[in-house]
Amino acid sequence: MGEEPTRRGVLAAGALLAAGFLASCTPGGGSGCGADTPAPSGPASGRVPEDIVTGLSAPWDLVFLDGSALVSERDSGRILEIVREGDRPARTRVVGTVPGVTHVGEGGLLGLAVGAGRMLYAFSTAKDGNRLQRFPLTGGAGSFGLGCAETMLGGIPAARFHHGGRIAFGPDGMLYAGVGDAQEPDKAQDVQSVQGKILRLAPDGTVPTDNPFPGSLTYSYGHRNVQGLAWTPDGRLFASEFGQNTWDELNEIVPGGNYGWPLAEGIARRSGFRDPVQQWSPSEASPSGLAFLDGAFYLANLKGQSLRRVPLADPGRSEVLLRGELGRLRTVVPAPDGSLWILTNNTDGRGSPRAGDDRVVRLPVR
Repeated sequence: MGEEPTRRGVLAAGALLAAGFLASCTPGGGSGCGADTPAPSGPASGRVPEDIVTGLSAPWDLVFLDGSALVSERDSGRILEIVREGDRPARTRVVGTVPGVTHVGEGGLLGLAVGAGRMLYAFSTAKDGNRLQRFPLTGGAGSFGLGCAETMLGGIPAARFHHGGRIAFGPDGMLYAGVGDAQEPDKAQDVQSVQGKILRLAPDGTVPTDNPFPGSLTYSYGHRNVQGLAWTPDGRLFASEFGQNTWDELNEIVPGGNYGWPLAEGIARRSGFRDPVQQWSPSEASPSGLAFLDGAFYLANLKGQSLRRVPLADPGRSEVLLRGELGRLRTVVPAPDGSLWILTNNTDGRGSPRAGDDRVVRLPVR
């Protein structure tokens, strides 16, 4: 997740948080350095997190299918289904376990995506590296099962940190995957390497003919560790990305764009590199999940333990909807009822688990 202990300024950030102040704009940050404003939360605002399920172990991603939610657990390799039956409390059941998952550092079972034909796509770590696989789903809501794996892309370089792992289908029907630099920063500038990239694949794993680099899965490059992907209604792709010691980023992604890493971090104003639309200090953010709903992006932050809202109309600004109430936040997803569902991430070895962690919570935003 890009939070390895090389980051600086944690003690200073902790002092600011203890004082009840959260600022993501430092002197010299320039345009796109987000000015956070607090947003009301609690009963008066209607923004009260509601537990859906508790007792999860290092959950990483969540997707909806036929009204059910499927959750990946990083370390166990399990895919769980959240079953809701009338007024009874929601429960989880095991859909299946992805075979061969190896948990090392930040690796394990990470991103999920649902494709056509009821195919479930998964990004996971195996002994020989990361891989993209797909599985037919059997049964229906409340009784989903996991079919046999088909590996679409294997041997993706892996390390202890910087796996990326977020996958999502775009409005063009193609599968996009954030792949980290696997602690080899220079690979991010090599368009022939899959490291430090956003990849674009056809649903069967082949290279789309209209990708920006002929014969390559690379869609954009110069990334350190992308873990959030979301599209606007007009088809524009945005991505959240972990920085190193200076800036985390929210980027608008264009085909063939170079986002600078490791030659630039944050807003660099250097020819040939695309600058983020907003940046934050890593101690205040560490954005993993990204969602778009009702004209705004929502970012789930790990180290910052916050949920941020960034209006599309003014993407250089943001407001904090949650801060500290739930601990570390890994994933945020729009739910069928118009709310947001959020995965906490306090049991992954870096958080401070509370009673009931980890959990899926529902947050009304309308």
